[in-house]
Amino acid sequence: MLKLIAVAGFISSLLSGCASGVRLENYSAGPLHPLVLPTNSFPIQAMVPAAGTYKHLRVYIEGDGHAWATSSQPSTDPTPHSSLMLRLAVKDAGPAAYLARPCQFVTSSSCNPGVWTASRFSKTEIDSMNSALSGLKSRFMVESIELVGHSGGGEIALVLAAMRDDVEQVQTLAGNVDPVYWTNLHKLTPLQSPITPLQFRNKLRSVPQRHIVGLNDLIVPPAVVQAYSAQLDGACLEVVEVNATHTEGYDAVWQRLSNTPMLCKGR
Repeated sequence: MLKLIAVAGFISSLLSGCASGVRLENYSAGPLHPLVLPTNSFPIQAMVPAAGTYKHLRVYIEGDGHAWATSSQPSTDPTPHSSLMLRLAVKDAGPAAYLARPCQFVTSSSCNPGVWTASRFSKTEIDSMNSALSGLKSRFMVESIELVGHSGGGEIALVLAAMRDDVEQVQTLAGNVDPVYWTNLHKLTPLQSPITPLQFRNKLRSVPQRHIVGLNDLIVPPAVVQAYSAQLDGACLEVVEVNATHTEGYDAVWQRLSNTPMLCKGR
């Protein structure tokens, strides 16, 4: 079920950038088509390529969406107001797919504001995204995966890469890659039992990753990626600072960098 949102609040307006919900039918005329993937906890909205077999698949993971109606009031619907990830996925030369986050676009009896606020990085939410990714892999007989995440989707991408053995590399745009540091930075209430990338630092040190950060990003400032990279000390970790905000200024940069080999130590 598509959801349209007319309420815009302080944090959500910064994150989403417009006052109406994303309409998937506006993107379905392109190379990707809507598909809902079942998981044990939440149905996950996807946009997928044409039926076929794809040896390698790039999967774009949505950010936190319209999580908050105001600075203190959770929204009733986390469907994003605009989507950088969906836009880039549709433009990708492919093969590519898109995964929304739990309770975005589709709802279930398990959906409640805690899912997209305090517990958005908890085990249940992570497991549902992992299950949806496995569903894509099985459906298209994929051998290797690249994950791309925006905002909170960057956190999800890194955790999934650490949990799996089929992720070749990760790229994030304005990625909230260290949510513990991020909540402390903004003096926010701590997240509920978050599963974070730095809990898997031994595995992630060897995963090639590029983090594109906006110098004008007030939501996830460059300090978040800097704190993460300093603690990880990855063998193949590239940080690219660009003149961008949290949601704007990445299209041209992504077109230039998305398929460029990463800068790795010893290479």
